[in-house]
Amino acid sequence: MLTPLDYAQVQRSLTASHALADPAEAHGTLAGALCALGPYRLEDWLAEILPDGVGAGSADPALATLYSSTVAALTGRDMQFDLLIPAEDCPIEERTRALTAWCTGFLYGLGSNGAADPQRLPGDLGEIVRDLTEITRAGVDTSDSLEANESALAELVEFVRVGVQLVFDELEPLREREQPPPPVLH
Repeated sequence: MLTPLDYAQVQRSLTASHALADPAEAHGTLAGALCALGPYRLEDWLAEILPDGVGAGSADPALATLYSSTVAALTGRDMQFDLLIPAEDCPIEERTRALTAWCTGFLYGLGSNGAADPQRLPGDLGEIVRDLTEITRAGVDTSDSLEANESALAELVEFVRVGVQLVFDELEPLREREQPPPPVLH
């Protein structure tokens, strides 16, 4: 996965491509679509987040790396998936806004095939989606200390990270059903 320091590089790439989303929202969209759709290609993601689609960002190494590292992290079995949000040295307000944008993007990507409807999801996944919807409204509590806000943000980020991995793993049968059948050779 890209490191938090790479957030700025992804921001530069998205800005240069006149993206429709910031890095956090774009990454959330990617993760949500990867959970819901099979297969979901780099070209599909770029068409979703860039106004000119694939042509505008297909040669951008930062976006290609973000795509491939996200796929590798979600499909791996070692729970290496992480959110693309600003680093801890950025103001908490900026990181909180990025987390809410990430969750908004995730729900958008997940909804690309109707999988974001909590009523249609198996087991605890509906509850996770409802919680992610609530997180889109998160903010910094000015009546709490910075330490308390930092702790709350860290807990939310960890909840989202683990929840997304669970959603990805549990929706694998759905993604497999959506893949086109292999061509018949005559």
